[in-house]
Amino acid sequence: MKNTFRGGVHPVEHKELTRESRLRLFDPKGEMVYPLQMHIGKPAKPIIKKNDPVLVGQRIAEADGFVSAHIHASCSGTVKGIEKRRTLTGGLMECIVIDNDGQFTPAADYTKRADDRSISNQEILDRVREAGIVGLGGAGFPTHVKLQPKNPDAIEYVILNGAECEPYLTCNDQLMRWHNAEIVEGLELILRLFPNAQGVIAIEENKPEAIADMKRAAEGKNRITVRVMQTKYPEGGERSLIQVIAGVDFPLSALPADVGCIVQNVGTAYAIQRAVLYGEPLYSQCFTLSGDAVAQPGNYIVRVGTSFAELVESAGGCQGEVRKALVGGPMMGIALGTLDVPIQKQNNGLVLLKEDPVVQAEELMTNCLRCGRCTTVCPVGLTPQLMADAAIAQDWERYEKKLYGLDCIQCGSCTFACPAKRPLTPTFKQAKAEILAKKKREGGGQK
Repeated sequence: MKNTFRGGVHPVEHKELTRESRLRLFDPKGEMVYPLQMHIGKPAKPIIKKNDPVLVGQRIAEADGFVSAHIHASCSGTVKGIEKRRTLTGGLMECIVIDNDGQFTPAADYTKRADDRSISNQEILDRVREAGIVGLGGAGFPTHVKLQPKNPDAIEYVILNGAECEPYLTCNDQLMRWHNAEIVEGLELILRLFPNAQGVIAIEENKPEAIADMKRAAEGKNRITVRVMQTKYPEGGERSLIQVIAGVDFPLSALPADVGCIVQNVGTAYAIQRAVLYGEPLYSQCFTLSGDAVAQPGNYIVRVGTSFAELVESAGGCQGEVRKALVGGPMMGIALGTLDVPIQKQNNGLVLLKEDPVVQAEELMTNCLRCGRCTTVCPVGLTPQLMADAAIAQDWERYEKKLYGLDCIQCGSCTFACPAKRPLTPTFKQAKAEILAKKKREGGGQK
C-alpha cells in the first residue's frame, strides 16, 4: 500500500525538544487582542463596544458573509477598545482589545454534553459555524464552508491530517496521544455529513505513541481507519495526503471536494467535537513553543489573542540572541519582526532560533547549478529552476501559463534541496503576489 507522495525532502526534525512535553493550558495575564480577520474570507464585524463586559466564549465579532468566521472572547474582562494593532504579518489591522481580568469566567457551561443521537446534520453544520471554527492546520479556512461541498454524496474520503510534518512542531502529536477519543468523535460527526465516505486518519510513522492511541480509539469504527505515512515533508500538505490516500492529483483551480475528498486537521476535528457536543466555541488551540533560543520549549493550549511575547516570557524567556522568530515551522513559517503581536486561531507554533537560516543561505548562494534537484523534490511536479528564471525576468505569462507557477504550494522543499542556496520559495511568493496584483488591476481577479 502506498504510504507517501511524489517528491519531498527530509529536514532535521528537532521534535525531541518537545515531543514528550504534555499539553498544558496557559492563562495569560496581559490584555488580549483579537484581529478581525484571522481566517480566509471577509473580516468579522464587531458586535461589542468599548467598556462592555465580556466572558470566555462570548461572541465578540460575527461573520460578515458565508466565507467568514465568528470570533469569541478567550478571557473575561472589559472591552478596552476597537483599534488598529500590529499583527503577525507586520501590518496594522482592526482589532478588538480586551482588558483581561484574569478570572476566565465562562459564558456558559462547557462541561455539559449533548446527546449526539438527537443532533441533525444541519445542527452539526450550524454548531460548527456558530463556534467560529476554522482550519487549524495553518490556512484558517472557515470549516463550515469546507463541510458544505456541492455534492456531499460524491465525497469518498474524509482525511484527518495528523502528519505534523513541519520540523519542531509536536502539539498535534500530543493532542492525538491524550485526546484521541475526542478526535475520533469529531471525525464521526463529520462523517455523518458524507454518507458514502470513509474516514482516514493519516499519521507519520515518527509518532508511534500517537499511532497506537489513535488506532485504539478507532477500534470497532467501521468507517474509520488509521493510515501510517512515511516520514517526509510535506506529507501533511492537503495535496500530498490526497495523492496518497485517494490516488489522484488535482490542479490548483480545483478543490479537494472536486476529487471526492475533505481534509481537516486533527485539531479541527477536536474543535468540532467540543463545539457540537459541548457548545464550546473555538477560543483556544494546541500550540508548540520550540527552538534552540527558547529556554523551556513545550506544548500548550493557548487562548486566542494571547501575546507571543507573554507566552515566551512564561517559558523562561529566550536564551541567547534570537535571530529568527517563525510562526509555524522553519519550512512554511511566517517570520516575525516582533513578539508583541497576538496569537491567532490558525497559529499552531512559534520557533525561535539563534541563527537565521536565510542569512546563512545568502552567504553561500551561487548561480544555479542546473542540477535539477528542485524538480525531483517538488511534490506538485513543477520545474522550480525554470520558474525562477521566468520570475526574475518578470515573464509572468510564461510563469503562469507555460510553467504553471500558480500551482506552487510554497512548501519550501525546492529551497531546502537547492545546493546553490537560491531563495526559490520567496521568489515564487513574490511572483504570485505580482501576478495576482496584475490581475486585480486589470479586473480579472484570481482564476
